[in-house]
Amino acid sequence: MVFHKIAPDIHWVGALDFDRRLFDELIPLPDGTSYNSYLIKGSEKTALIDTVDPSKEFDLVENLVKLKVDRIDYLVINHAEQDHSGSLPMILEFFPNAKVVTNEKCRDLLIALLHVPPDVFHIVKDGDTLSLGDRTLQFHLTPWTHWPETQITFLREDQILFPCDLFGFHMASSDLFMADDAVSLRSAKRYYAEIMMPFRNSIKGYIDKVRALSPKMIAPSHGPIQKNPSFMLDAYSDWVSDTVKNEVVLPYVSMHGSTQKMVDHFTAALIARGIVVKPFNLTRTDIGELALSLVDAATVVMATPTVLFGPHPQIVYATYLANALRPKTRYASVIGSYGWGGKSAETIVSMLDHLKVEVLEPVLVKGLPDEACMQALDRLADEILKKHQEAGIV
Repeated sequence: MVFHKIAPDIHWVGALDFDRRLFDELIPLPDGTSYNSYLIKGSEKTALIDTVDPSKEFDLVENLVKLKVDRIDYLVINHAEQDHSGSLPMILEFFPNAKVVTNEKCRDLLIALLHVPPDVFHIVKDGDTLSLGDRTLQFHLTPWTHWPETQITFLREDQILFPCDLFGFHMASSDLFMADDAVSLRSAKRYYAEIMMPFRNSIKGYIDKVRALSPKMIAPSHGPIQKNPSFMLDAYSDWVSDTVKNEVVLPYVSMHGSTQKMVDHFTAALIARGIVVKPFNLTRTDIGELALSLVDAATVVMATPTVLFGPHPQIVYATYLANALRPKTRYASVIGSYGWGGKSAETIVSMLDHLKVEVLEPVLVKGLPDEACMQALDRLADEILKKHQEAGIV
C-alpha cells in the first residue's frame, strides 16, 4: 500500500479498491472505488479524518505504520456508514487513547453499528472547532446529505474541506488529484444520482455554506481530491436546481415484441419533435446509467408489457428506483401492451407518489400495436413537446 502527501504534514492514508464492482449489493461500480482517510499532524495534536471499509482496514494500518505514526489524538468520523467508519474499532485498538470526534447522532449510530464504547467520544456541534496546535479543525453539521448524522470538517489554515460522501464519486485511481474533468464530472454526476439526489433539497442549503468557507481543495471520501472546488460546486448547484432539460427517459421491457414496437415508434416520434430521448432496455441496463439519466430529464415514460395483471417486475423496480431517487422530473406517463387485461398504468402511477409530476394520459394497447395505437403515441409525443415548450425548455 501507499500513502500520499497532500500538503505539509497532511497525508492521504486510505485504500484503493480496483476490483469492487457492487456497492451496498445494489450500485454497480464500473471504476471500482476508494476509501479515503486523511492524516493531519498539527504542532500539538494529530487527527485522522475518517477510516476505511473494514475489508481494507489493514491497508490503512499499513499506511500509518509506513508513516511512523505513533500517536493519534483525534479520530474524526464525518459519517457513520461502514465504508468510512468500519475500521474505527481496529484503529482504536492501535491508538486506545484517541478520542472519536463526531456529533451526537453519529455517535449513537456508531455505538449501534460498531459497538464503540460510549466513553471514547468527543461530541461537537455545528460551528465547533478543535485545535491541533498550529492547525484548526472546524465542524459543520450537514444532516441529510445522505444520512441524518452527516457532517463536514474544514481545516481552516490550509482551507481543505473534508466532506465525506458529499462531492465525491466512486473511482479507484492511481491519481491522487482529479485529472480528467470530463470523466470525473460524469462519474460525480452518476454518484450524485445514485446517492445524493434524494436529498437535493437539503444539499441546496449547504452549497452556499461551503462556498463561504472558500475551500482551496475538496478531499472527499470516495474518488480523487479536487484542487478546483468551484468545478464541483458549480456542478452540484446545477444538479440540485429545479432546472430540467428537454429530455425523456424511457425505461422499457418487451416480452413478445409488442412493447418494443411501441418504444421504437415513440422514440422516433420524440426525436422528430426535437426531444432528446434516452431508452433503456432494462434487461441489459446498468441501473446506475438509468439513475444518471434521471438527473436532468423533464419527463419519464415507463414502457411495459403486462405480467398477470400488472407491470413487468423490472419496470416495477425501475419505477420504485425513480420514486426513491426523487429526481426533479416534471411529467410522467406509461405506454405498453396487455393480453386479457390488467392495471399496469394505475400501478406505476401509484408508485410515483414521491415525485411531483403531472401524469400525461397513458397509451396501452391490447396485443400488437395497430395504427390507432401509433397515432396515440404520436399524440403523447405532441403533448410532451407542448409541456416542454410551456416550461420553456425547448
